[in-house]
Amino acid sequence: MTDLIARLGEAIGASHVLTDPHDLASYSVDWRGAYRGTPLAVVRPGSTAEVSEVVRLAHDSGVAIVPQGGNTGMCGGAVPSDDGSQLVLSLNRMRAIRSLDAGSATITAEAGVVLQELQSAAESVGMLFPVSLAAEGSCTVGGNISTNAGGTAVLRYGMMRAQVLGLEVVLPDGRVWDGLRSLRKDNTGLDLKQLFIGAEGTLGVVTAAVLALQPATPSRATAWVSLPSVSAAASLLSVLREHAGDWLSTWELVSRPALELVVAHGVPDPLTSEADWFGLVELAGPAGADVGSALEDALGAAVEADLVLDAAIAGSASQRTGLWSLRERVSEAQESLGPTIKHDVSVAISSLDDLVSRLAPALEAALPGVRPVIYGHVGDGNLHYNLSRPASLDPDEFLAHAAQLSTLVHDATVALGGSISAEHGLGSGKAATAASYKSDVEVDLMRAVKQALDPAGLMNPGKVLPLQ
Repeated sequence: MTDLIARLGEAIGASHVLTDPHDLASYSVDWRGAYRGTPLAVVRPGSTAEVSEVVRLAHDSGVAIVPQGGNTGMCGGAVPSDDGSQLVLSLNRMRAIRSLDAGSATITAEAGVVLQELQSAAESVGMLFPVSLAAEGSCTVGGNISTNAGGTAVLRYGMMRAQVLGLEVVLPDGRVWDGLRSLRKDNTGLDLKQLFIGAEGTLGVVTAAVLALQPATPSRATAWVSLPSVSAAASLLSVLREHAGDWLSTWELVSRPALELVVAHGVPDPLTSEADWFGLVELAGPAGADVGSALEDALGAAVEADLVLDAAIAGSASQRTGLWSLRERVSEAQESLGPTIKHDVSVAISSLDDLVSRLAPALEAALPGVRPVIYGHVGDGNLHYNLSRPASLDPDEFLAHAAQLSTLVHDATVALGGSISAEHGLGSGKAATAASYKSDVEVDLMRAVKQALDPAGLMNPGKVLPLQ
């Protein structure tokens, strides 16, 4: 492989081909420390032409490539194998906003652009890029597309897939597909970009994208509410839509154990309710929109219908930030309990209560004292059903139960017609599990697409689909 390393250095500059173990460290492990690997090298091309040359050289040498963006994934999708045979292809030098067209409401960005930078660019012309998630300060456009990222505004704007108008992709043999079109309508055949959205780099390397922008929503109204049940949270969605219409952008759910963790880490709870469930609701509209009145009317109707027990409405920007912290800091706070068994599942909104009701006794029976820390997105049926260890169990003993507990969560989800991965993708961590729940026809179709585009199996092998 020495010859390949030398040729890669000639193609993109030796300083951008990293082989020293110290330099490789941050590219070899995911942000949670849950997945680790050993790359042959890390290559950092600075242009689409350089990505193309890197992929061509690797293809000709029979070396697998693992594309990597901000490395904020939850399932090991951007981590190489541990045998030192795979190249990590980092897109973090490709940080250009190629164009920003306010008239067409589009932005063309390279794969390494950080999501927060993209949001700021949209704001600079008075517009909005609506995808928002906790990792937005470090996750990248290419990774968001490759995992079909979700976030807190899916209810109103859809997932990353809904924002993508066109793509530029380096194919597994090094050829470049230029699909950077900003058309809202193009009915001239297969919509090829859809193959690469959510494929986690297994079919090619996304190097740039044309993304849709939305009108800015400077008027905000935000509330933190206590709820009698998950069923009430699901029913409240209809009330919020009735009173707020398209202004409804966020409807999030937090369980009491999750809230208590956040409060223990210094975030004040504005309510004194002893409820088991809580929620964050936000309306967002154009300048001058009376979102505050709409929110008050909706919550008033919800209280009368016994769907909301109590509510606190933000009266300032700082109060809004405080309410959002109650939701956004759950994952961080849970880390204080030690290792977490994470689940990212989705069901029909009307089945959320059924899912939670089924799982609580089943998990307790399997591991007495296990602590569910549940939060997520009511508006799209997605719960992060995370599990922390019983206080009496040490971390290694707890993790020994991971497969059993995850099977319970996944079986219950699939029994309700749900998905075991709503927005985090599959990576290597869930590839085999997802395949086990799919029909033979689905798996065969996915393998056929993989074979057609990547017959040598060199693009992020073992991710999304298990190795045969």
